[in-house]
Amino acid sequence: MSTKRINVIDREGNEHSVGWSADQSLMEVLRDNDFPILASCGGTASCATCHVFLEKDAFPSSGERSEDELELLAETDTYIADQSRLSCQLTYESSCGGATVTIAPE
Repeated sequence: MSTKRINVIDREGNEHSVGWSADQSLMEVLRDNDFPILASCGGTASCATCHVFLEKDAFPSSGERSEDELELLAETDTYIADQSRLSCQLTYESSCGGATVTIAPE
């Protein structure tokens, strides 16, 4: 099974390198590596508790946001139009390998 590395900046500003397997969403990677991602909806894009920021240069290759995802993100206090994503909606194929992902404040 393929695995790629991503860098994750936690809410305290610490950077971690973690593996991402092809069968996982980014939310599952974060949860499985004990980052404080609540993901209370279980990955159905209905809660925004897995909000992350992508680097601006990695954002375009992350794919299109659905209307539901965009609506949820826009309702958060920390929404950034060209960086905010729900990690549950990011798949292994979304070209984020090697990128840095920052976990949004709660």
